[in-house]
Amino acid sequence: MASKKVLGLTAATAALVLGLTACGSGGGEGDGGDGGDDQFTYGILYPQTGDLAFLGPPQITAAEYAISEINEAGGILGNEVPDIVQGDEAGDNAQANEAANSLVSDEVDAVIGAAASGMTQATYDTITGAEIVQCSGSNTSAALSDIEDNGYYFRTAPSDKLSAVVMARKIADEGHANVGIVARADDYGGGYANALQTELENLGAQVVVNETYDPMATTFDSVVGSVANEEPDAVALIAFEEGAQVIAQLLESDIEGEQIFVTDGLNDPNLGETVNQEDPDIVNGITGVAPSAENPEFTEGLTSYNEELEVFQFAPQVYDCVTVIALAAEAAGSANASDYVAELPNVSRPEGTECSSFSECSDLLADGEEINYQGASGNIDFDDNGDPTAATFEIFHYGDDGHEVLAYEEHSLQD
Repeated sequence: MASKKVLGLTAATAALVLGLTACGSGGGEGDGGDGGDDQFTYGILYPQTGDLAFLGPPQITAAEYAISEINEAGGILGNEVPDIVQGDEAGDNAQANEAANSLVSDEVDAVIGAAASGMTQATYDTITGAEIVQCSGSNTSAALSDIEDNGYYFRTAPSDKLSAVVMARKIADEGHANVGIVARADDYGGGYANALQTELENLGAQVVVNETYDPMATTFDSVVGSVANEEPDAVALIAFEEGAQVIAQLLESDIEGEQIFVTDGLNDPNLGETVNQEDPDIVNGITGVAPSAENPEFTEGLTSYNEELEVFQFAPQVYDCVTVIALAAEAAGSANASDYVAELPNVSRPEGTECSSFSECSDLLADGEEINYQGASGNIDFDDNGDPTAATFEIFHYGDDGHEVLAYEEHSLQD
């Protein structure tokens, strides 16, 4: 994607223009937020309502936890970071973009989110078009690698191209040779399904059916019938909350829980109750793959910060978005996105000294050292598209003891 590769020129040009026009600290169009004020303000676009609302608490908690640690270490550029400005993506394109416009009007210096890939598709032009850095900890759609964002969009969650490889290997390792794929009809579902089919076929499995469905539908009889008729020995379901109803209908069609594999959109400890409130154990046997982090220390810290938090999905990745942006601002010596955006890849590169907290990393920067931030979610190493090149995945499962994590697996683009 050309827009990322010309980032250095874009940032330098923007800085020159800002200097010549003397925009000052009052903000304004094209100045990437506060336009010179060293106080750094974050905005967040996350699902307070809608199908992915269960992902809301870990997203906002992780962002606030990261900011609390930044402030304990002295803030960004010596200034305390104020409370994060919140916007609800709500699983609705129009509402998400309205919230994005509000964040831009509030002159935030960076936006965390959106949570859903589709909501980022609906909002990135508004945010990055205003030269504000946008970083999502949960966007996984492969299509987001190629958006025209002028180098201002980043993510710490891995592309579905990585997730699909881990999913395919898990299905094949369990001996399944004839697989059905069911996916929601959007960029996330379609991209994941195609990548999964390619990898399954590379592993010698046959994809007997690859069907998409309208996520707004009230019944999924047609797609479930198409799958059941092919009698696959495994079914991969790429879905969000509406997938609970798809699961219910798959189980009614005599497909068993042990045959069903799901993605991160269904990584919910309460999935059984959503599928069948009277018989939540009906989901026993279902296995899933989700981006994760094998980091007990981070989980303990986050739990201490919010003892009521029950869902942790994508929390490490959101935490890393907040922290790596803060470090980029420190490295640039500026809260202005058009200045610090070029430093985002630099503070995560292998050539630097490894460090794993804002306090430790910012001290190294102050000493004039280059750094390699090691995130709560693992190594980041942004590529030219603003994507992480490696990630950790959890294999989760529903069994007699409820929702549990069976294992963690690392995968990189080089594997």
